[in-house]
Amino acid sequence: MAYSKFVSTGSSPRVRPLKMSDQVAAHIRRMIARAELVDGDWLPTEAELIRQFGVSRPTLREAFRLLEGDSLVTIRRGPPGGAQVTVPGPGAAAGLFGMVLMLAGTSIGDVWDARLTIEPAAIRQLAETASDIQLGALDRELDRLRAAANLDPTSFHRAGVRFHVKLIELSGNRTLTALIGMLSEIIERELANALTEIGLDADEINRANRRALRGYETVAALIHARDGAGAEQAWREHMDNVRQYVGGTRRENRTLDVLY
Repeated sequence: MAYSKFVSTGSSPRVRPLKMSDQVAAHIRRMIARAELVDGDWLPTEAELIRQFGVSRPTLREAFRLLEGDSLVTIRRGPPGGAQVTVPGPGAAAGLFGMVLMLAGTSIGDVWDARLTIEPAAIRQLAETASDIQLGALDRELDRLRAAANLDPTSFHRAGVRFHVKLIELSGNRTLTALIGMLSEIIERELANALTEIGLDADEINRANRRALRGYETVAALIHARDGAGAEQAWREHMDNVRQYVGGTRRENRTLDVLY
C-alpha cells in the first residue's frame, strides 16, 4: 500500500493505514518534489481541497500543519487566507542541523575545517570546467556582492554567504551545495555574534569587508582564467583570512551554540 507503514506485533508485521491527514500531506509533498507545484504557487481553496481529497476541514488543516512543519507551505490565516508553496533552502534545515552538531559537542573550528575540506576543491572544479553560462552566473552574483558592499555590514555578510553557496552550486554538486548552505548559515550566525563581541568600529568593519570583496574578485578572476590551482589556493587564503578576522583559535575551540 502506498500510504501504509509496518507495525510490529511481536510475531509478524501488520500493515496499518496512515491517517488521512498524513496521506493528504504526502500527496502534496510529492507534487512539490515533482515540481508539479513550485515555489510561490497557491494551493486551491480549502473547499476545493476538501472536495478533491474527500476529507474533513480538521483533517485538511492537520495536513497543512504537517507541511508547514516541513517548511513546504506557508499558511496565511484570515480572509482570504490559503496555503502557499515555499520550497525550503538550506537555511531551513540549518537550525536543526546546528542543534545536532551542538549536541554532539562540535566546535566552531570543526565546522570551519569541514568547509575548508569541501569548498576549495569545489572551487577548483568550477575553474577547470566552467561553461560560459556558469561564468555569466558567477559575474551576476559578484555584481550583487559589490552592490551589497555599498549598503551595510549585515547585507554584505549575507551576500557573502550567498556567494559561497553559489560557487559550490556552480561547481555542479547539489549534495555539496545543500551541505555548504547549512554550514555557511551556521558560520554566518557565528560571524554576527563575533562582530558584536569583538566590538569593531564601523571603519574596521568596512576595511575588512573591502578586503573580503577583493578576495572574492580575485577568485572570480582566477575562475575566468581557468586557473584551478590558483582559484583553489586563493579561496583557501580567503577563508583563512576570515577565520582570523573573527578571532581564530580564540573562538574556534568553543562548542557551537545555536541557542540565540
